Amino acid sequence: MITVKDADELQALVTGWKANGLKVGFVPTMGALHDGHLSLMRMAKQKADKVIVSIYVNPTQFAPHEDFDAYPRDVEGDAKLLDSVGVDALYLPLESDIYPDGASINVQAGKAAEGLETEFRPHFFHGVATVVHRLFEVVQPDLAVFGEKDFQQLQVIKEMVAEKDMGIEIIGGPIARDEYGLALSSRNAYLSEDELEIARMLNQIIHNVAQDPGEEKLKEAEQMLETTGFDQVDYVRYKSEWNRVLAAGWVGKTRLIDNCATQ
Repeated sequence: MITVKDADELQALVTGWKANGLKVGFVPTMGALHDGHLSLMRMAKQKADKVIVSIYVNPTQFAPHEDFDAYPRDVEGDAKLLDSVGVDALYLPLESDIYPDGASINVQAGKAAEGLETEFRPHFFHGVATVVHRLFEVVQPDLAVFGEKDFQQLQVIKEMVAEKDMGIEIIGGPIARDEYGLALSSRNAYLSEDELEIARMLNQIIHNVAQDPGEEKLKEAEQMLETTGFDQVDYVRYKSEWNRVLAAGWVGKTRLIDNCATQ
């Protein structure tokens, strides 16, 4: 696996691959990789000849009170995992390549960003759209894979790519879960054993409500999460246009999100 930090060097690599008729897949991440991430890379490898993974903890998607400084970072460990699944290139962007004029938002997320996460993190999707747009400009992939755990984010990126006419195929990878059904997340590392027991109720409860996602059932699901030990429930909502029930809540100081397709 090649490790690249310079944008020009990466573009030269990609240009060479494409000149040889090779299809390039891309998986952008913030690192702290787990099996959920690796499943996305395996999917990219099935659909492309060469796969690039980026690791960049993006400052513009964190509010001042959020966990940017505390966000887990382990580039050396991540690189070993990437090598183990056959990733071709690891891109570790320089901040000057991503934000040459300083870390600021210059791409606005569209309609898919309205509601849900935006009600609680109004800055978030603009930061995501900005960094993903810039990474796409540098990497120039044919396709990119994003996890369905962040389902609203996936819709935001699909919408941005279509509106900007970037010509990149956006693929959603199924949610990877532990043996109890908890969606894998880098932030799960923050949870204590007792908190993990509570967190594992999230998928069970939203799976049940997805069978009949009426208003009363959604309210009942929120109450059940609070009863099982969630300290705060941000939302349990049904989005008919996405055929999904989506939820977010806090266990201790850790915010969890999940979603489930309706029947």
